[in-house]
Amino acid sequence: MSEHRRKPPQPQEGGRAAARRGQSGSSSGRRAAPRGATGSPSDSYGSDPHGPGGGQQPYGGRAEARRAAQRGAGGRRRAAEPTGGRRGAPVGPGRGRGRQTPPKKRFIDYPRWGKDGYRRWVPSWKLVSALFLGFFGSLLAAAGIAYAMVGVPKVADTATAQNNVYYWADESQMVATGGETNRQIVDLSQIPEAMRWAVISQENKTFYTDSGIDPKGIARAFYNMARGGQTQGGSTITQQYVKNAMLADQSQTISRKVKEIFVSIKVGAEVDKNEIMAGYLNSAYYGRNAYGIQAAARAYFNKDAIKLNEGECAFLAAMLKGATYYDPAGAQSIDPAATPDANKKRALTQMQDTLDKMVEYEHLDAAVRAKYTTLPKVQNPRSNTRLSGQIGYLVDLANAYLLNNTDITETRLRQGGLSIYTTFDKKKVEKLEKVVADVRKKNIKPDERPEDTHVQFGAASVDPATGAIRAIYGGEDATKHFTDNADQTGAQVGSTFKPFVLAAAMSWGVRDPDGGSSQAQDERTIVSPKSLYSGKNKLKIKNYDGTIWKNEEGKEWLQPNDGNVSLGSPPKYKIDLREAMRESVNSAFVQLGMDVGLDKVKDAAVAAGLREDSLTGTSFPAFSIGISDPSAIRMAGAYATFAASGKQRDPYSVDRVKSETGVIYAHKTATKEAFTAKVADNVTDVLKTVVDRGTGTTARLPGRDVAGKTGTTDENRSAWFVGYTPQLSTAVSMFRYDDDESNKDRKFLSMFGTGGQKKIHGASFPAQIWHDYMAEALEGTPKKSFPTPEPIGEVLNEEPEPSPSPSPIESEEASPSPSPSLSRRPGKPSPSPSDTCSGFSWKCDPSIGGTDGGPTDGTTGDPTADPSPSDSPTDGGGRPGGGGIFG
Repeated sequence: MSEHRRKPPQPQEGGRAAARRGQSGSSSGRRAAPRGATGSPSDSYGSDPHGPGGGQQPYGGRAEARRAAQRGAGGRRRAAEPTGGRRGAPVGPGRGRGRQTPPKKRFIDYPRWGKDGYRRWVPSWKLVSALFLGFFGSLLAAAGIAYAMVGVPKVADTATAQNNVYYWADESQMVATGGETNRQIVDLSQIPEAMRWAVISQENKTFYTDSGIDPKGIARAFYNMARGGQTQGGSTITQQYVKNAMLADQSQTISRKVKEIFVSIKVGAEVDKNEIMAGYLNSAYYGRNAYGIQAAARAYFNKDAIKLNEGECAFLAAMLKGATYYDPAGAQSIDPAATPDANKKRALTQMQDTLDKMVEYEHLDAAVRAKYTTLPKVQNPRSNTRLSGQIGYLVDLANAYLLNNTDITETRLRQGGLSIYTTFDKKKVEKLEKVVADVRKKNIKPDERPEDTHVQFGAASVDPATGAIRAIYGGEDATKHFTDNADQTGAQVGSTFKPFVLAAAMSWGVRDPDGGSSQAQDERTIVSPKSLYSGKNKLKIKNYDGTIWKNEEGKEWLQPNDGNVSLGSPPKYKIDLREAMRESVNSAFVQLGMDVGLDKVKDAAVAAGLREDSLTGTSFPAFSIGISDPSAIRMAGAYATFAASGKQRDPYSVDRVKSETGVIYAHKTATKEAFTAKVADNVTDVLKTVVDRGTGTTARLPGRDVAGKTGTTDENRSAWFVGYTPQLSTAVSMFRYDDDESNKDRKFLSMFGTGGQKKIHGASFPAQIWHDYMAEALEGTPKKSFPTPEPIGEVLNEEPEPSPSPSPIESEEASPSPSPSLSRRPGKPSPSPSDTCSGFSWKCDPSIGGTDGGPTDGTTGDPTADPSPSDSPTDGGGRPGGGGIFG
């Protein structure tokens, strides 16, 4: 069979078109191409001039023909490559089956040559490895350079912290303090071995074997910093030492933290461990402005460091956790939670844990450890002599305000270099201190009368227009008496709370007495000061719907008045609210509070500016007559809201703060409408009656409008006068408080017989102090009048009544309830407003406060009879030392 009739092999490359052309040419011969161009099998044959193919030579066999055909196919592939099989189609990856000739080799083959689809963008392992090695090498180089550049810090250099300078409101300098070098560096031989092991056991048990850094602690610090929080201290003693030694730079930045890490590595590698330990103990802050172990030993125990025993060492190791929360003296000016009792509990727990670990790690004998199961006796904190008198209280108040209301930290304050411009008026502070000293010197004689021991005064003045605190009286001397009596003390405010009940009645009104549904409760009637309420002594208190109020044990409550007298016209003893405020009638305001709703009374007090956490017993009738214990600062601020026609502004003590970079804090007054002007001005008008012809006549200032209220609590444990003019609001408190730390049952004491008087009222020494101070404080200021109030509300229970007169048949003193005393210990937090405060609740003292003289007694029976025995708590102990920072 002729080879011309055999089907030639299909081309393997070049595309379908080339294959068709090759097949057509070889089978028909009609479109013969020049030899070597068509790629047909005949192109590889030998030439035969006599054959049909034009000189084609016969094959030497089938195998040779097959090989010749394959060689021809290869030629066709090469011929087809320029077009990739389709006419005019470019050649490239993925186009036909042709291959481009690779370009010159690149240094980085990315995107990858010769790969299709996503593989083109996946880097090769060679590239990944090269990049990783390059990055890691760069880090090592940078770390090496950083390590070489940092130096080993010196502890002595940290003793040069700058003072903070505090200024009066007129920008004259008050005092420069806060950067004192209360430090004496001692050699390791002068530090007890027990102190070293106490710190190591508690802080860093691998101190002598580790490299000086803790990777987990570093990662945690960076994580906290990324979240915007504090980086916390270093996890190892070496890191903490470096942090202390780098006090000049305490910025919360990545660069500072990285620098601290490299310094720690260098210190750990180049400095002896004992030297690091000595440096840390000599630079750490132990509280009480004491830097270093020697200063701490003197501040807490008045001895040299070398003489500290094992228990004292464990105690000081606890102070390193943060003296604010471990110093037994407390630090309520910084945080209300840092009460003496709470701090003692924390310090004891931490101290015992440290001693246990010292035994566990074989650094202390168990028999020695057994000697120290209680806190060591520490001395009271001693302040810089420049902080004597009222200056220390003022500085503490300014610092507390900054720590609680700005981004300035305690570390930044200790670092110093700040100019702090306060709101305190130097002349007013001096006059207030002088007036209190004069009253004390003239009347309080502890050497002659036991009743005059432990007497304390507190006071504060607030500007109603801004909320600026202009003056405080915190105690006799900040270096001797450490509790700021102007801030939270736990002294109950008594009847000075009644204006908030009246404000609530004129703001929300009394509830509809004809229904018990929630809808009926929303139907209210705004109360006029002319409304009539019962002034009967031992009044049986009713709920707003007319049912008798009973405590959780089903017993009724009879509300006594001061002196156990009924006020108003017999037989119903009706009295209008203006007169009830003037005579401080408890029964009328307790019933008014029940009709309005104690929740609304609480809302009014908070709106005026009192802190919610200072309000106690908000579900008990006596809440309306002052069983709560706000601070003098807050009471002055709340009354300032009435002076400002209902505009409330929080008290503040710092106007602005400057550093070397400029102003870093500036106060901005925020004003809220606590009450409408109509409500506030009517409250003021009623309180003017108290001063003009009521219990507060001692406070009258000739030619000036004065509004105010007296207050006296159960068992005569505290007495108040809070009053204001249009320009200044001032609160004055007086109480007896056993602040002897050796007495574990400290509480408020009665003031019967104090100052030679049968009983202390708000109208006595507190009102006298208020009058004498305000007369001088307002000297040279214009005499302004209060706004004329607009009529408000409806007259409830209206009926003709003669002028009120005391009932002589009920003037006898009520005997106190024989029930057990339940005083609140110093620093014990008050119940939250949501707590139920019944007559039998341990969470509050329902029978105390608000009597303006007489004891409150929750009993049943004839309102004119002597009180019967009751289980109601009667102790008015309050919360001595509780709260803080404008409580």
